[in-house]
Amino acid sequence: MAPVREILVMVSLLKASLAVFSAAADKLELGYYSETCPNLEEILATSAKLKLAEAPTTPAAVVRLLFHDCFIEGCDASIMITSTPDNLAERDAEVNRDLAGDGFDAVVRAKAAVEAECPGVVSCADILVIIARNFIELTGGPSYPVLKGRKDGFISEAARVQDNLPGSTLNLHQLLRNFKSKGLDMEDLVVLSGAHTFGFAHCKQFHKRLYNFSRDRAMDPRLPPVFASSLKAACPERGDDPGLVLPFDPSTPFAFDNSYYKTLVAGNALLISDETLLAKRKTREMIREFARDEQKFYQEFGAAMQRLSSVGVKVGSDGDVRRDCTAFNR
Repeated sequence: MAPVREILVMVSLLKASLAVFSAAADKLELGYYSETCPNLEEILATSAKLKLAEAPTTPAAVVRLLFHDCFIEGCDASIMITSTPDNLAERDAEVNRDLAGDGFDAVVRAKAAVEAECPGVVSCADILVIIARNFIELTGGPSYPVLKGRKDGFISEAARVQDNLPGSTLNLHQLLRNFKSKGLDMEDLVVLSGAHTFGFAHCKQFHKRLYNFSRDRAMDPRLPPVFASSLKAACPERGDDPGLVLPFDPSTPFAFDNSYYKTLVAGNALLISDETLLAKRKTREMIREFARDEQKFYQEFGAAMQRLSSVGVKVGSDGDVRRDCTAFNR
């Protein structure tokens, strides 16, 4: 565990960097629940360990869930809301339908554990951010301080998802424009893409690279022949099995490390949105640096996750604390 002084310095620097996002983000605090739920961190750490032991794919699912949450309405747990006859919620938008159930379940279980000790106190938004950090640490990645005080949002609409979430077929310019709209930059894009160091992609996410890349080329010419052959063998052209998946990082698909960047350097990027990170000299240099220096990647990733988890946060009367993460209180 880092010394208290070191942690305080990290938090001070993080809060200074987060001030550019919004006045709301600047109101987040490390000790927000120190009096109202003093055992929060321990409760959530235990919950994450229990879930990981049951389902090793959960860490990647939770981190992906956080990303999909923050990029729509901000980090307000709107992704957790279940659709009703009157509202098609974010989680049922087409692009979100393959979000792993273990990610949602991890949040629901964590909320139940917290409610048992601190009812009506801790938001689902904070729980999602905290357990994402916990799962990263549990799989070998960095630990970093999480500022707290987010409230849960009042809106969750599938119609808002498509235009806000970066897709797997976007080029570098499109990805940068999308990240910029959330207050994030090129460095954040390259660093946060490192979360692909664990987890899996569905065949439909890279099918276009193999069979329908462009008008003139059936296959993406950037794909090495041997790698392309292995992808085609796993994901046939007319295959329609939604359960077909491949790991982003075949070497350590359940571990958080820097192998994703090594995979990119080797030319074996799975998605177009991964491959395109190599299109610019500055991004290539960052990728090579992270491939060489895992600790540098960890340092930058913790800071980038703090910035991501402060996008569009709600505080005060702009949100509330849900009793059930999957349903609005009103």
